[in-house]
Amino acid sequence: MLAMAQQPQYHVDKKLLKAIDRDFAVADTQYHTLMKRLPAERFPKTYFAAKDSFAVSGPEWWCSGFYPGTLLYIYQQTHDAALLNEANRTLDMLASQQYNKTTHDLGFMMYCSFGNAIKMEPKPYYNNILINSARSLASRFDPKVGCIKSWDSDKSEYLVIIDNMMNLELLFWATKVTGDSSFYKIAVTHANTTLKNHFRKDYSSYHVVNYNPQTGEVQKRRTQQGYADESSWARGQTWGLYGYTVMYRETKDKKYLEQAKQIAQFILTNPHLPADKIPYWDFDAPNIPNALRDASAATVMASALLELCQYTDAKTGQLYFNTAEAIIRNLSKSPYLAAKGTNAGFILQHSVGSLPQNSEVDVPLTYADYYFMEALTRYKQFDRP
Repeated sequence: MLAMAQQPQYHVDKKLLKAIDRDFAVADTQYHTLMKRLPAERFPKTYFAAKDSFAVSGPEWWCSGFYPGTLLYIYQQTHDAALLNEANRTLDMLASQQYNKTTHDLGFMMYCSFGNAIKMEPKPYYNNILINSARSLASRFDPKVGCIKSWDSDKSEYLVIIDNMMNLELLFWATKVTGDSSFYKIAVTHANTTLKNHFRKDYSSYHVVNYNPQTGEVQKRRTQQGYADESSWARGQTWGLYGYTVMYRETKDKKYLEQAKQIAQFILTNPHLPADKIPYWDFDAPNIPNALRDASAATVMASALLELCQYTDAKTGQLYFNTAEAIIRNLSKSPYLAAKGTNAGFILQHSVGSLPQNSEVDVPLTYADYYFMEALTRYKQFDRP
């Protein structure tokens, strides 16, 4: 459970709480559909309705941890043992990735899965897997650059993406459990380097920073999944928002709180943020208001704001809380919430993976479902006497 601050206090919408309970019931039904469609030894990625094509992956794919993590979030609310059994089955399949040193996404893969499992049922087995995962992630850190490498590429490049802020929580967990401060120091160094080099003056972020691996100097700033190098890719902005909120929680360093608040300011005052708070896939997409929305960016934003609102003054926090409420309210209905039995069992519709690569465009995505369930869970935690 999230550690709730004593002040400020926020009042939940009782009607929205009922809608959230319905959302979890829909999610339970949907994931039964998804379970039946999922091939053995595979993880879900997305679904292309026009072709009735179901895309899956092996455990090495960066999204593999979201499926068991979502199952666990739903199980916590519905107590459906079938979902817990499925989560445990896929956790067993995922365990081998604790030794995967070829990816920076071990936080997504292992902490969103085993990290949730260990909160429900502490086990030494889970501890060992997460500690090994943290070691594998830390192996990608280079002190010359001051960052964990995101993508392996040409030797003349050292590529770091804003998404990597989401993987640092695993390292903080590892320091708390093992007492080894090296994980903590790597997370802080990475966050500081990213804070210095990834953000523009208006606190929007670049997607990719290419460092010189020998000197640590920035060689280029660009995008991979956004509209343009100087545009603000929506999900990237929310990765930063969420990541620096976690940084403040884990360190209590106010520079991270200020960074998170400034990122929130950029997003919430952006003239291209729609009234329903479900962002366009890029804040600078050329065909706004006809640009595609990205539900996945909205879910990450809602979840982050429900934590960030606890660390701010009441007025600012209320804005964050109200925005998260609006996102949840709008995702809890058509066109975003899938009708039961449709969408191959995924919960949400209308996310955008990477439009420039024409990959996973206007489809359901596992991480949209995951952060939606997380946001709903966090909102329910405000319903207290």
